Amino acid sequence: MAPKGKASDQALIELFLDMVAAERGGAKNTLAAYAHDLAELSAALRAHDRNIRDAGTEDLRAYFSALSSRGLAAASVGRRLSATRQLFRFLRAEGHRQDDPSALIERPKLVRALPKLLTIAEVDRLLAQARTGMNRPDQSAASRFREARLACLIELLYATGLRVSELISLPFSAADRGARMLIVRGKGNKERLVPLNESAKQAIGEYLTHFSSELAQRRRNMKWLFPSWGAEGHMTRQHFARDLKKLAAAAGLRTKDVSPHVLRHAFASHLLQNGADLRVVQTLLGHADIATTQIYTHVIEDRLKNLVRDLHPLAEEE
Repeated sequence: MAPKGKASDQALIELFLDMVAAERGGAKNTLAAYAHDLAELSAALRAHDRNIRDAGTEDLRAYFSALSSRGLAAASVGRRLSATRQLFRFLRAEGHRQDDPSALIERPKLVRALPKLLTIAEVDRLLAQARTGMNRPDQSAASRFREARLACLIELLYATGLRVSELISLPFSAADRGARMLIVRGKGNKERLVPLNESAKQAIGEYLTHFSSELAQRRRNMKWLFPSWGAEGHMTRQHFARDLKKLAAAAGLRTKDVSPHVLRHAFASHLLQNGADLRVVQTLLGHADIATTQIYTHVIEDRLKNLVRDLHPLAEEE
């Protein structure tokens, strides 16, 4: 196939992003990450009088080598390589290039770090501190509302293991008191069902009782469960993360060890510790690949060893 007419790097990147959005249902955060990484690639090529249309394997190898030399983490280099490979595969398939110069680029070796974890006792301390803040008698209605919102966010996150982006963008319909499940729209615009426990339902109910009269009047037309006056219409990830770290400090926990994502890890790890099946946890977390969930297998290693020791017919008797 003959290559199509020459287009600028920006035009080619935008064509790729349009495809990811339309055909793969790419989320806003995914598209933003691709756009950032590919713009960086384009700038690096341009600095050496090259571009995406005519870059060769050695050009790309030099770029990724430079990233590693700058001390960029292997995971970050790997993410950029993934975006680059997808771009060039797309350009070749669409006839903008006759080859794929990224095919021979070696992926950096990843040393996968274990996720930071909170113990069940530490999560209990966090939740207890959130309830204490919510029930202080000497605070304004607005302050009590904020405390109730934070308590609800934490209860929901620990009860469901949602991604923070999924949590803050829950629709107001998630507050239905009769609901036993949440319908969550996750990565790739895929939907999954996540059960709600009684603690989460109670936290939602307590949170709703603290809505101001103005918000209460607008409930029927409200789109988001955690609304804000910002451009997105709902609470931001950064806002939640800041509030969570303040709460962690008040609970006597190390703030660097506490984040919304760490609570998601706690959800998965504590389920596995208590006997949940890895495939079930994969489904609840919304992982497309079981390999992503397997980072938690260290949590159940001792339990599996004991299982084999106690139940295998050839295990030694004491």
